[in-house]
Amino acid sequence: MKKNHFILIVSILLILCNYNLIFAHCDTKDGPVVTDARKAIDQNNVNYVLKWVQPVNEIELRETFQLIMKVRVLSSEAKQLSDNYFFETVVRLHRNGEGESYTGIKPSGTPIDVRIQAADKSIAIGNLYPLNDLVPKANLPELKKRFDKVMMLKNFDVNNVQAGREYIEAYVQFFHYAEGEEEAPNHEQLENAGFISYIPWILTGIFFITSIIYGFLYYRD
Repeated sequence: MKKNHFILIVSILLILCNYNLIFAHCDTKDGPVVTDARKAIDQNNVNYVLKWVQPVNEIELRETFQLIMKVRVLSSEAKQLSDNYFFETVVRLHRNGEGESYTGIKPSGTPIDVRIQAADKSIAIGNLYPLNDLVPKANLPELKKRFDKVMMLKNFDVNNVQAGREYIEAYVQFFHYAEGEEEAPNHEQLENAGFISYIPWILTGIFFITSIIYGFLYYRD
């Protein structure tokens, strides 16, 4: 009986560890967030990437950027470690702002939903043709409305962080709708939702500690 209980607890622990993997959207090494993080490093201008994080996280990102720009010049190893640390920080803060758990950066070549690819292409070419056959016809008017807002805000000054954030908000709402989600959260909702991303980790920690204690007691007996 004790053995069965122990196996049950471990099984629950494994499920919780994978909870955020099941529900999280993928952030890839060649995705837009990391692409802008690379630009920030190359141009020595953190404003390229500040638009992806909430104002509450801006100080942390600025401080991280200043630190890695000093460290990365020390050696090739320091450069690689610093850059990867910055990419991880940007994506983590971005995910936190979305109220989602951070599950790490997915490698280049990670499969992407065809609707996301089509939405990217639509922005690149300036029309919704790539999405026409991927979205229900009834949704096209609303999709067009969101797309037009993205295109209107697209050409912002990189040093105008507020304008950049307005663009990203429109961008996210457009992508969410293209993927079939009725609504994307706005900035105020995102700022209030950040704590949600910690719930799976808190539960995982509780069950991890419980499983260790139970295992210790089981084997001691």
